[in-house]
Amino acid sequence: MKTTKLVSGIIMIVLAVFIFFQSMAVGVGDALAGGKHVSGTAGMFVAILYLASGIVYLATRKAEKMGGDIATLVMMLIAWLIGLSDVGFYSDLMIWAWLALIIGVGFFGRHLSANHKAKHVEHQA
Repeated sequence: MKTTKLVSGIIMIVLAVFIFFQSMAVGVGDALAGGKHVSGTAGMFVAILYLASGIVYLATRKAEKMGGDIATLVMMLIAWLIGLSDVGFYSDLMIWAWLALIIGVGFFGRHLSANHKAKHVEHQA
């Protein structure tokens, strides 16, 4: 689990940078087109939540408790809601939103399952 969280944290930080620059370009394009969408700004919030989640994964990779996974689940659910709220011209935002949901729920479920198995093995011994 430690290696998975380390690799995922690094990938999420790299994705956050990519999403941030992509969102800046979309925001400028939308402003020049005179659109009413705020998908560039929504993308920046999603990027910030990806960055924060990646940092939490790196900081809590050795932790046995669920605090880091719960925090990341909440941040990824917020990123999912923000990402789906106003896609506008930025159709990639929908991809980043669904990826956030998969990452948040997937890691939370995996860690919850690992803790349950560890407690089950501990009670048998």
